[in-house]
Amino acid sequence: MIGRLRHKSDFERVLAVPPCSRSTHFVLHHVQACPGAMTSVVSSELCTGDAQNRASPVDKIELGHWLGCIVPKRHAARAVTRNLLRRQARAAMQRHELRLQPGLWLLRLRQPFARSAGFVSADSQALRTVASAELDKLFARAAA
Repeated sequence: MIGRLRHKSDFERVLAVPPCSRSTHFVLHHVQACPGAMTSVVSSELCTGDAQNRASPVDKIELGHWLGCIVPKRHAARAVTRNLLRRQARAAMQRHELRLQPGLWLLRLRQPFARSAGFVSADSQALRTVASAELDKLFARAAA
């Protein structure tokens, strides 16, 4: 199961590291950590009165996969296109999830898809095919 990044602090934390993979249109960032909202639980809420005597934390937060997508309006003006690219990104990550390191992943669209490349609509089959192939290459490089 792949979670979604939702908090601004998580996006900022992942964007602070250099990208682990690049393609023509996308950049992929990775940090091996859990989302900030999961790690901000107060320890007194998790254990009984002997909380100060414990050396190890009571909660065992296992690393998983969380994906955030940044698809700016300046690179994909129509909401249909932005949503298509986000869906394609989540599907590509699911295909490569077993080979990827756990942690926070952030995909950023850095360049628009050219309209002159044969994309007849904002949600064309050609755009789906090109985006899916590019995302697969991007995640495969990040897994290596």
